[in-house]
Amino acid sequence: MKKITNLIKPGLISVSLFLMALPVWADESFGTSLGGLSMVDTQAESRSISAENFTGAKGQGGMAIHGISQFAAAELGQTWKVSPAVGIGPHSTFDLADISGPGCINHIWMTPSGDWSAIMIRIYWDGETNAAVECPLGAFFASGWNKYSQINSLPVCVNPGSGLNCYWSMPFRKRAHITIENKADAGILLFYQVDYTLAKVPKNAGYFHARFHSETPLKSPGTYTILDNVRGEGQYVGTYIAIKVHNSGWWGEGEIKFFMDGDDKFPTICGTGTEDYFCGSYDFHNYATGKYQKFSTPYSGLAQVLPPDQIYQPEQCFGLYRWHITDPIRFHKELKVTIQDLGWKSDKHYRLLQDDISSVAFWYQK
Repeated sequence: MKKITNLIKPGLISVSLFLMALPVWADESFGTSLGGLSMVDTQAESRSISAENFTGAKGQGGMAIHGISQFAAAELGQTWKVSPAVGIGPHSTFDLADISGPGCINHIWMTPSGDWSAIMIRIYWDGETNAAVECPLGAFFASGWNKYSQINSLPVCVNPGSGLNCYWSMPFRKRAHITIENKADAGILLFYQVDYTLAKVPKNAGYFHARFHSETPLKSPGTYTILDNVRGEGQYVGTYIAIKVHNSGWWGEGEIKFFMDGDDKFPTICGTGTEDYFCGSYDFHNYATGKYQKFSTPYSGLAQVLPPDQIYQPEQCFGLYRWHITDPIRFHKELKVTIQDLGWKSDKHYRLLQDDISSVAFWYQK
């Protein structure tokens, strides 16, 4: 140990520890963390699917001669942005990507027109008929209120003017199939890109899941279930919640609870309050401005407050996210996640609330 430590300069210790903590997949093919970018794999192949290359095939991008921009490109011709987007008719489903594996989806970008809550994204792994991901598009990108709000997190970024980005790692072994359903009465325009790697998948890599749930209002006052009936082995990695409150006063005293692997009445992991779970404190109240303080960080955020110039008012809407990237919740047999809808009475006692709540749970499972 003495010889090794003598080679390390004191100023490099913190950097070295940081890189060691990053999730690198050693000699595997698509460890795309910062610490793994120097690992060159001559067997891995980068591909991308968009309206300019519907299949992601090698050397097949930018070949379109017909597309939504063919008039704009008429004087320039093929390869000059002829087909940058697709139209999806009302009550129609579009096959966004159909990829043969093994491989891993590393990034999804899209910008849709229309109502984000009326557009459904579904992802199927390895030929399964049940979608592992099934969410309204806005909620999947932590933007459940159909209004732009910048999000600066690690796995999800929402950038001006409506750039929806997902960086969740999504490995698959045989097939990845992504569809977009337009449930609205009017057609939409969708710009998109799916970036992926064709490569060997580690044996212990789990499949990415995202499940949407909504109760408007809550069926049972004070109690909301984010995720239930998960069986198997995996790890919970994130929560998005959109809440519309129906009472004045503070609404976020509720505790989040993770019931796992045989837990009955009492959970193994129990939080201390809604704003605490989303890594804030004291009602997200900025006492200098007298308003809620929005924030967006790599792991958590209160990204949406509507309207933003009020506090403790009924019918306000909030969008919050919490990513368990450094602290995944690991389960081996089963998992259930709940959160309480809890406020205050005027006599300083807790009050069971019955707000409108929607959520997306994110997890990996073998």
